[in-house]
Amino acid sequence: GRALSSRGGRCASSLLLRAIAPYSMWNVYASSVSALAGRSVLMAHLRPVSSSRIAMSGASAPTQSYEKLKALLREVDALSEIQGILGYDEQVFMPPGAAASRAKQKGALAKILHDKSTGTEMREAIEGVRGREEDFDDVRVRANIRDAVDAFDKEARKSSELAQKEAQLESEANQAWAAARKASDFSLFAGKLTEIFELKKEVAAVTRPALKSEPYDGALDAFERGMRAERLDEIFEELRAGLVPLLEAINAKKASDPSVDAPHPSLAFGDQWDTEAQAALSRDVAAKMGYSFDNGRLDVSTHPFTGGAGPQDVRMTTRYSANWAEGFGATIHECGHALYEQGRDVGEEGLGLPASRALSMGVHESQSLLWERMVLQSKPFWEFAAPLFHARFPFTAEATAADFFRTYNRVSPGCIRVEADEVTYPLHVILRYDIERALFRGEMEVAEVPAYWVRRMKEDLGVHVPDDARGCLQDIHWSFGAVGYFPSYTLGAIMAVQIYNAAKADLGAGALEAQIARGEFGTLREWLREKVHAVGSVHASPDALLTSIAGEPVSPKPFLDYLRAKYSELYRLEE
Repeated sequence: GRALSSRGGRCASSLLLRAIAPYSMWNVYASSVSALAGRSVLMAHLRPVSSSRIAMSGASAPTQSYEKLKALLREVDALSEIQGILGYDEQVFMPPGAAASRAKQKGALAKILHDKSTGTEMREAIEGVRGREEDFDDVRVRANIRDAVDAFDKEARKSSELAQKEAQLESEANQAWAAARKASDFSLFAGKLTEIFELKKEVAAVTRPALKSEPYDGALDAFERGMRAERLDEIFEELRAGLVPLLEAINAKKASDPSVDAPHPSLAFGDQWDTEAQAALSRDVAAKMGYSFDNGRLDVSTHPFTGGAGPQDVRMTTRYSANWAEGFGATIHECGHALYEQGRDVGEEGLGLPASRALSMGVHESQSLLWERMVLQSKPFWEFAAPLFHARFPFTAEATAADFFRTYNRVSPGCIRVEADEVTYPLHVILRYDIERALFRGEMEVAEVPAYWVRRMKEDLGVHVPDDARGCLQDIHWSFGAVGYFPSYTLGAIMAVQIYNAAKADLGAGALEAQIARGEFGTLREWLREKVHAVGSVHASPDALLTSIAGEPVSPKPFLDYLRAKYSELYRLEE
């Protein structure tokens, strides 16, 4: 087999878009109106509004307007779910010859969604509840009103023509990106990418005029509500300051003692990793985590993602290859997203309404990364998983749980973001963030991206990028108009550590680790549903959510502490 880690000092050809949040391609990227779509689960611990109160013949005008608003929002949400199915089909099942017609379908649907979301009925319902949150006791109702009014105002500022243009361009750009990536020729995508950034600047200016002093803030706010580039600069600077010395220490240790992270021979990549056995193992672990196959399916795609059409239909994809760690990790990552979605509220104030959706893409990412990094990449997990590998792949019998743990957690800079270890991953994100801001501000031309990418990868990670496919064309995000999304990955990693630390404090670190070592994930899953999934978008920002869970806003310090402690032990940096 090949050397184990495709992260290791070279650029692997396999590309894995691992961390796309549920529906982010379809219901967020393809049409911003889908911010109205509900995500998450019932806030069972909060007092619900009495249905009898709502149904009273003498109901107040705000109550009547709110009931009308809910019906309209759910109609829009149902249409957004159709977007979800179209998007999933496009990435998994659609024949390539249908690309042009699919772009037209999505554009037409986006126009219908925009018109329904900004039409007279919706406007009247919105005006009937605007500023009336305090008339309702239920915090979910208040959140529904707050977010519906905000989303309406943003969407109403766009013309239906702009909404249709946005959806159609993103579909066309995706096809151009796919062709450019296949040919490893950025010039084939540069034209559409220029159009994407120009359009996103227009959308940000139109929908978020209050943020016009820093144009990029408008793009960032679409995925991370309340986050600003100025704050992100501070977070990323703190990360850089902590990660660079840690990476230097690890590299120095590896140079002096190459055996410190040498992979176990039986875990090397190669054709011995039967893909059917990998698929069976992935399904088994997803079921163990609590994923319902009655309300979902696990398919194969070039770029693993989670999608579908609401909590009754949450689909995810992975990929299998000679790299056993890739498909296994992608499945667990996507399952973290899917568990969030399958737990969404189907009750009176939840399904199809803003309060039940994820607070931000970073919060959603925190759930996938918590399972991938805090669980999968932990020592206890491999006490459970190593025997499963031994059973499916007898040639791994001599690899212990410690061997799997050490092999899976190797640190080695590479040029592929999705194959990066958790120490170097943030540096990949920061590169993309810097490019996005420069393009938004007019400080860089699209044609300059490939050369800038190569230079920064060499400076930041010491890695040579051999071609565009393994450089600036490796990610699908920009082709779908997901400008401002990349920071969500690292913000999600930061939040995952803070949330997991809170779980250990509540459940007992020793008890939780013992459960994970036995493959018992129910306690952690239910804790996450209560603390994160069930809360949905009731809070106004990720900072408020994190404060309610961990006692502090989003902070990189726990993340850096976690990395220093884990990798100092793994690489024996104190010796």
